[in-house]
Formats: sequence, structure tokens, C-alpha cells
Amino acid sequence: MAYNKKHVKIDLWPEKEEKEKKYSKNREALKLTVPTFLLFCSICLIFLILLSPFTSPPQTTSFAASSPPRTCEQNFTVYVYDLPKEFNTNLLQNCRHLNIYTDMCPHVANNGLGQPLHPGGGDSETWFATHQFIAEMIFHARVKNHPCRTWEPNNADIFYVPFYGGLYASSVFREQNLTKRDELAVGLVDYMSGQRWWGRSNGRDHFLAFGRTAWDFMRSSDEASTDFGANILMQVPLVRNMSVLTVERQPWDGDNQFGIPYPSYFHPYTSAEMLTWQDKMRRVERPHLFSFVGGPRKGLEKAAIRDELIRQCADSSRCELLKCESGGSRCHDPMTVLGVMARSRFCLQAPGDSFTRRSTFDAMLAGCIPVFFSPHTMYTQYMWYLPDDKRSYSVFMDEKNSTLIEQELSRISESDVVQMREAVIAMIPKMTYAHPNATNYNLPDAVDVALEALAMQAKAKVVYSL
Repeated sequence: MAYNKKHVKIDLWPEKEEKEKKYSKNREALKLTVPTFLLFCSICLIFLILLSPFTSPPQTTSFAASSPPRTCEQNFTVYVYDLPKEFNTNLLQNCRHLNIYTDMCPHVANNGLGQPLHPGGGDSETWFATHQFIAEMIFHARVKNHPCRTWEPNNADIFYVPFYGGLYASSVFREQNLTKRDELAVGLVDYMSGQRWWGRSNGRDHFLAFGRTAWDFMRSSDEASTDFGANILMQVPLVRNMSVLTVERQPWDGDNQFGIPYPSYFHPYTSAEMLTWQDKMRRVERPHLFSFVGGPRKGLEKAAIRDELIRQCADSSRCELLKCESGGSRCHDPMTVLGVMARSRFCLQAPGDSFTRRSTFDAMLAGCIPVFFSPHTMYTQYMWYLPDDKRSYSVFMDEKNSTLIEQELSRISESDVVQMREAVIAMIPKMTYAHPNATNYNLPDAVDVALEALAMQAKAKVVYSL
């Protein structure tokens, strides 16, 4: 396949470098102008202080004219329960122990966005080291500021129950006392069943949103089954009336479960930032046919496909491999990971510890066409977010053709690659979690898509009993 001439080499994150060049060139000029500028500012400040009693308007808080508040353009309203804090924010006080593998304190900062990747960016920071299992916090922050939020439950179409169940689940994975492990989940069900608005439709217009997979809430009652640390929340009959949003649904027994994207690292404030990023991904040079970011996994099935992808990528001169192993810091560097993907036309997406992986959404953010080896990595998970034709934005390889990955991908014509990449780039806004404080942002993001879909299905199935 020949390169398209409009594909030019672009630094993915050039802003910092450009600023450094600019300041170095003007350093001598600054030495001369700073004293003069300071003197001018001092004179202006004195003038304003003397004049302000006569000209200052009453102090009010408002949005800048260039950033008007978002308005509700969808035909629904969402009510947010003010739960007892034990079900959400109080959990954050023990952030060091919210995950048995990781200190979550840096990750729960900034409403779950995590630490800024470019500290000093101020209020306009858009890139964060966001943890892959933190979607519930970001979702909560987005809905609290959503223009379609109502404070009147009587007027609500859907009801959001902001339980940080994923963070709680991961904090008690090793709890051997099952009653104690289930305690907070059972407590939530007891609390909700006593709420007046729950009784309006027996919870059918209520929903939860979790940043972990459904498997973490579906412990089997079969004593012979392996205990992976899950609780029983999604097995409780009352919860089966609700809609449950998770980053991975159970494909066979998840009728009330709906997949939402894993959060990536980009959380734009404005539509312009998103459009600029999409344009950059259209024009970036992609010298590699395909790439793989990941490491081997234990277990026969997972180990087999992962080991095969690593082997084929390592043996190919047209593949870039970022192998993630224990202590591999490069795989935990968002800019390194996105850089590999942005240099590639196709990104291999093998199942991870479960069917899905955050890497899929990192790849799509980078404009890289995903290649799947299981339908449950994408197609059966995120139906609200995907085009009807899966071939328009992805490649699927079964066991038969996955043994010759380079050969299979090389058969795809240049024109088809361009069209598929454009479809992926067009999907970026609705796969992204916009910044919770975004105002001048009018593109539907991951939360907007979920809320609208929930409202549509609630209106279709709810029969009020009040």
C-alpha cells in the first residue's frame, strides 16, 4: 500500500516544544521589555483602584461569553440521587486501599481524571493519567453537571444511583468473609428499595454505572466455582430490574447490562479541542502496518493468542511491538502507548484479563483501526456506540486467519484503510469522556450517548405504579 501524500509527520503533542522554542528565541527581548511592562502595569493598577468605586458592577459569578453553559438539547431529564456518602465519596477517604494492586489516591483526584499529564496547564488541562477502572467517578461528575439534570424527581425520565461499586468491589477482592464482602452492596439495595421513586416503576427507570467489569459483581452461588473476589450485587433480583452500565458486560446473562467505554487519557473542555485532535489523527504519518501493545497472560487460551501476537509482531518488520511485562514502565506511560498506536494503521486487540481491554479505546483515540480476535472484545459490548457495520471500522480475525496477520492486513486496499480510519476517527467524540467542567462542548460524549439511550429504553418499558 502506498502512502497518501497528505499523511505528514506530526508531533502528537507539540505544544510544549513549541512554547520552549518560542520563549528561547525571545529571551533577550524579554530582558528589555519586562521592567517597562511592570511599570506600565503598576500605573494601570493604581488607576483602576482609584476608579473602581465608581465603575465596578456588583460581583457575580458567570461563564465567559466564549464559553456559554451547555443547554439540554435531548428530550429527557435525569435525576441524581444524593446517596449517603458511605456509598461513594466516603470510600475515597481510604483511597490507598481501594485497589489491592495500586494506590488509588493519585487516580481519584480531579473527579477521577487522575493526575494531569502536563502539570501547570491550569483550568484548561485536557490530558490526564486516567486509571482504566475509574469510569464511575467520571460518569458521576459528568452527570452532576449535565444540562439535562433535573432536581425534581417527579419530572425525571431516568434516575442515576451514583454508587462507587467498582471501587468498593476492588477494595474487598481478598475478603474471605462473604457477608462482609457483600455488605455495602446489600446495604445499597436495602436503601434504594425504600425510596419513593424506586417504587414508581420498581427500579426499571433507575441505573448504576461502574468502572469495572460485570464479572466483579456476579459471584456464583455454585460452591464448586472459583472465587475470584466478586460480590453478588448484580445477582440480587431488585438490581436485575435496573440498568447497569459497565466497561464489560456479561455476554450471555447480561440483559440489563450495557457496555460503556473505558476512559482513555483525553478529556477535552471544548469542541474545538476535540476537532483539532481528530484532524491531527487524520494527518499523522503511520509508517507501521500494525502494532501490538501488551504482554503475555497466564492461562491456556489467553496465553496462546497473546504469545502468538507477540511472536508475529516481533518477527515482522512492519509491526511495532511494545511488550508489557512486570515493572514495564513504558506501558504505563500514556504518551508512549498512544505514540505507538498513532504510528500504526492497525492495532491488535487481543482479550486481556477478560474479554475487553482499555487499549481498544486508546487505539481508537489514536485513529488506529482495531483488529479483534473475539466478538466479545467489542461487538457484543458497546452497541450504543458502534456503527451497524463492524467491517466499516474494524477487522475481525478468527483462529484460521490469525496465524498470518501481516498477510491478511496487507490485503486491505489503501482506499479501504482510509475509509476505515475515517470511521474510527469519527467515533472518537462519543467514545471519549469530556472534562466534567466542560462548557463550550456540544459534541455527544460517552456519557451523553449512554443517558440518551437509557432514557429511550426507559420510556419504552416503564409503566408507572404511583
